[in-house]
Amino acid sequence: MSSRLSAICFNTAMPAGMARFWSGVLGWEPAAGPDDGIAVLPPDGAGYRIRFLPGAVPKTAQSRAHFDLTSVSPEGQRRTVARALELGASHIDVGQLPEEGHVVLADPDGNEFCVIPAGNAFLAGTGAVGALACDGTQEVGYFWSEALRWPLVWDHDQETAIQSPAGGTKITWGGPPVAPKSGTNRIHLELALDAGADFAAETDRLLALGASHAAGEETHGRAFMFDPDGNEFTLKHLG
Repeated sequence: MSSRLSAICFNTAMPAGMARFWSGVLGWEPAAGPDDGIAVLPPDGAGYRIRFLPGAVPKTAQSRAHFDLTSVSPEGQRRTVARALELGASHIDVGQLPEEGHVVLADPDGNEFCVIPAGNAFLAGTGAVGALACDGTQEVGYFWSEALRWPLVWDHDQETAIQSPAGGTKITWGGPPVAPKSGTNRIHLELALDAGADFAAETDRLLALGASHAAGEETHGRAFMFDPDGNEFTLKHLG
């Protein structure tokens, strides 16, 4: 049995404030985390959660990953932007062009996210969080496709995207050039392995696919790892 995506995690100095912000923007319910931190859960309770873990990571460069939020209408996009601003977001400039149509904001902790206009065919049917859009290589897209057993739904000009067979949020990688990594990522993926599954075997599978161990970072039932692009992720055993 392979691991599954259980959470998209934010390291932050303000876990409770971030949970309130994203709960308000997405309409997801806040909940205490299973260990440390706090989470917000999708309305149907299925799929991944968004977790906010205590741990300040200085903002030194544009993040390697950000959310693309979807809109069902022009008015819906305006409402999402207005709600985010009311909850503490701010407008930022990352080089976007006016004709591109999406609105770029930063959450209260400075993490970038985009509100995509209605009619985006690629994100149709994905839900409120259309994509976790990442700066990354084609190799890392292939790695995560195998690691999560999610099929590739885009593979063109070294850009890749994957999506769960059950649908929902896509994870995308923009291909080269990939900016050099600057410190620890604020956002990382958390994988979970169900009780009774072989934790060592799953760790070995991920290593064989191209992951690596974070030196000295393994505790009972939890492994801290890097993907082929050097992005942190965790594997935890639920048993």
